[in-house]
Amino acid sequence: MLKPEEKKLKLYYSISEVAQLFGVNESLLRYWEKEFPMISPKKAGGNIRQYRKEDIENIRLIYHLVKEKGMTLAGAKQRLKQNKESIVKTADIIDRLNEIKKELLSMRKELDYLN
Repeated sequence: MLKPEEKKLKLYYSISEVAQLFGVNESLLRYWEKEFPMISPKKAGGNIRQYRKEDIENIRLIYHLVKEKGMTLAGAKQRLKQNKESIVKTADIIDRLNEIKKELLSMRKELDYLN
């Protein structure tokens, strides 16, 4: 979900940046953090969460299973235990297809504008 140039620029992301990235509430991220030990942001002074790229990648997988595929949290936990690599590949493919769709829609819009 992060653009390649964003991945190189920042080591840590705030909870508000991550919530905005996925279009979810900060409270949902905090809840997922309790339910999925694989999400473990660094906590700075004042208990401020700092998410690393690994945390964001894990959130992306959970988001894919729960929000896009409609799985329960228990189901998502089970799937991640069973075959995380397969889920990573599927999520990567879906992200790439969504990028291609955006490009195609943009091209279509430009062509419609020219006609």
